Amino acid sequence: MSLGKKFTFARFSYHSGDWDTDQRMPANILNSLIEYTTIPIEPKEKVVALSSNDIFNYPFAYLSGHKLVQFDAVERANFKKYVENGGFVFADDCNHDIDGLFAKSFEAQMSSLFGPNALKKIPNTHSIYRSFFTFEKGPPNTSFELNGWGDDLVHDYLKAIIINGRIAVLYSNKDYGCEWDYDFRNKRFLSEDNTKFGVNIVVYALGS
Repeated sequence: MSLGKKFTFARFSYHSGDWDTDQRMPANILNSLIEYTTIPIEPKEKVVALSSNDIFNYPFAYLSGHKLVQFDAVERANFKKYVENGGFVFADDCNHDIDGLFAKSFEAQMSSLFGPNALKKIPNTHSIYRSFFTFEKGPPNTSFELNGWGDDLVHDYLKAIIINGRIAVLYSNKDYGCEWDYDFRNKRFLSEDNTKFGVNIVVYALGS
């Protein structure tokens, strides 16, 4: 899988559900990569159909939604081939609800593709929490969790599918997409930049 000269924030579109969530989030993360790292980037996200062979041009992809995740045969085959050949998918549940439609259907897709035990909790000592910034307690909380939205739980872990010793699919019920869905110019009003973990995810994805 070719990285090319610049990092592109690719987003997978899929025929079911609503994949086009959190539309300001990619620009926010790209701004943070510019601010904190020396990674050369493309300034705009790229939406790529999961059914297209174009996905293999991008080593990192974001997948999200609120609704049903039901891949068709081509999407299933491409997703599996993508991650088994070095691709990294960050999947984020916009419902922040482990019993919600997105969570249940996405996890069912992963179970069908990779086996019922493939998606596992990763320890909070995992290297992704130290790939750039250090998060001693594991995944940072979101305001949606702390405000009791969704399933009213604070998830103190992320899940992942590990292939050849590396995270191939990182899965979150914490709703980072919504947490980071604001104009990057408003970060100056925050006491702490809450997109820093997004930097860790991209740095890990590109270096793993």
